[in-house]
Amino acid sequence: MGFLFSLIFTWWGLLLEAVAIIHFIRRRPDTWWLWILFLLGPLGAVIYIFAEVIPDLGLLGQSVKGFSRRKRIRELETLVQVNSAVGNIEELGDLLMDEGRLAPARAAFDQAITGGSTTLDPFYRRGACAVLLGDGLAAIPDLERVLAKESDYDFHRAAGLLAQAYALAGQKEKAEAQFRRATAASTLSETYLNFSDFLAAQGNNAEAREYARKVLEKKTGMPGYLKRRERPWFRRAQRSLRRLPA
Repeated sequence: MGFLFSLIFTWWGLLLEAVAIIHFIRRRPDTWWLWILFLLGPLGAVIYIFAEVIPDLGLLGQSVKGFSRRKRIRELETLVQVNSAVGNIEELGDLLMDEGRLAPARAAFDQAITGGSTTLDPFYRRGACAVLLGDGLAAIPDLERVLAKESDYDFHRAAGLLAQAYALAGQKEKAEAQFRRATAASTLSETYLNFSDFLAAQGNNAEAREYARKVLEKKTGMPGYLKRRERPWFRRAQRSLRRLPA
């Protein structure tokens, strides 16, 4: 108790509050944590740090992986200049995609396919990059090719991406039919929210809200580490619900 009491009257208390607030802004956990932080001050910050900050330390491993990934990218970019083996190019594309560098990743998968790769993965990943870059028309042949051979590819994410590709290409009937097949087979938040946006664009606000709510309903019973991973989707679902009229 003496330790906690001293926190309130020292700069350590302010430091803990600053750490908690910065973490809250970056990670956006449940908003009721703000009441804990504002009402309890440093004591609330201690509670918050133990409940939210310390469990998030496990995510630092992703940052460490990021450093090694960027190093490997530099190595492969040099290597493929002298050894353009398909395996090297595919690995480069995978790492670039993981790094969020979608345009060069797409180019790498294109080079791998042109170089003779016949496995499904470069076609799937090239199509996924195209969808994420907003080029649905280019993505359709790749994703259709993948689904023709494996309908559940990447835990049904390929099916959801094909639906989004149809939507981006303006093929509304195909998009809705594919979204309904994908959401019947999978509960991926990405697919639900893309379908929600598609429905909203068609003026079907009630069903659009339903799919956004389904994403938030998944929080119930979800283990903490999954909630942390899904936070960007939860935030997107909340924005959708605020935007869509009831």
